[in-house]
Amino acid sequence: MDMVKAQFEVLDERFARVNGDEWMRRLHTGCRWTEGPAYFPAGRYLVFSDIPNDRVLRWDETTGAVGVFREPAGFHNGHTVDRQGRLVSCEQGGRRVTRTEHDGTTTVLADTYQGKRFNSPNDVVESSDGAIWFTDPSYGIDSDYEGHQAESEIGACHVYRVDPDGSVRIVADDFSRPNGLAFSLDESLLYIADTRQNPSHIRVFSVDDGRLSGGEVFATSDAGGFDGMRLDAAGRLWAAAHDGLHCFAPDGTRIGKLRVPEVCSNLTFGGPRRNDLFITASSSVYTLRVNFSGPRF
Repeated sequence: MDMVKAQFEVLDERFARVNGDEWMRRLHTGCRWTEGPAYFPAGRYLVFSDIPNDRVLRWDETTGAVGVFREPAGFHNGHTVDRQGRLVSCEQGGRRVTRTEHDGTTTVLADTYQGKRFNSPNDVVESSDGAIWFTDPSYGIDSDYEGHQAESEIGACHVYRVDPDGSVRIVADDFSRPNGLAFSLDESLLYIADTRQNPSHIRVFSVDDGRLSGGEVFATSDAGGFDGMRLDAAGRLWAAAHDGLHCFAPDGTRIGKLRVPEVCSNLTFGGPRRNDLFITASSSVYTLRVNFSGPRF
């Protein structure tokens, strides 16, 4: 197993005590583009997408083995684990959002808006009321590399909410390429990355009764496009970028970075105490035990 020196870069005194193990482990490599890490506490395993190879892989924490979880996989991108322990997935190839039930069957949560197919759902989160929120850029229909080339039926790239009753509505319609998204700990705010902007930035919205308002720029990238995001239990926002993970205080200040030797796409927390940080980056998946933890949800 490869080991890489963990490099925490302090940019603000609020980041001074953020650290972890001296070495970051590379759990797996040889993929084309890894994405969508999702950790299952009950099974002690991590699933992640290898999008261009059209497969989802599974890393077993107890044995260290990596195997195929699903292949073909509809060019899965982002995943989340819902509050009932089920896998919710964005399928770029299938142009839909699905849920894998406990018995292994698949339920389609959303595949059209007003009769038109989505572009290629990218990343997804669940709110405490059971609603599913997801972004829908066009990466999966831009070419055949990580999906199926096609014209957009909707004609734009939006952010959507799927209510528990299955109804679908647009919650944000002024993005170029919406990508990663994450709720604040109290769910009063929703952070959404717009990767295609120059510079790439993260916007923050107020959430009220399932609707969004505001949308001011929260932070801009100084190293390529922002991708997946997660909050830690202290309320800091971690965002994947080209040089590693960027950490932001709630006021939008970039307070530090965790340098990673490949372009980062996403992250999640796992392990028995939620303080194992898992990072998908280009061809590989990395993990680092840190002195902070992810929220329970």
